[in-house]
Amino acid sequence: MDPELVALASAAGTTVVGLLATDAWQLTRTAMGSLWRRVWPQRAEALEAELVDVRAELLAAHAVGDTAAAQALVGEWQGRLRRLLAADPQVADELRRLLREDLAVPTGDRAWTDDVLQEVTASGQSRVNVVGQGSMTVHES
Repeated sequence: MDPELVALASAAGTTVVGLLATDAWQLTRTAMGSLWRRVWPQRAEALEAELVDVRAELLAAHAVGDTAAAQALVGEWQGRLRRLLAADPQVADELRRLLREDLAVPTGDRAWTDDVLQEVTASGQSRVNVVGQGSMTVHES
């Protein structure tokens, strides 16, 4: 599978599951249902019902601080979206549009874009070098 589609599925899965724990969960359910209807119309209604169950699981996990369960749900939805994109790569444009417009998640002054947001934390005597695109040269003295 194209690495760009894998990255899109990963970002979308994280976004979708994250939104299920917010007031935007119904919009998210509807948006994912419409996306599924384009590829697997016979599965869309069941998918929307399942998102209600996933929301309940996610809220229960958050209530007890079970980050592993929440992360497992993210992984599950990343996989579902990878399979959807593998079945119909043309749906990638619609998924990008949904993330950019219908399911935009404000983070500060930013919303989801095709860019990658990397957050890095170092502690103690650690050093972190991050390159988003291109190359990096590090000179030590």
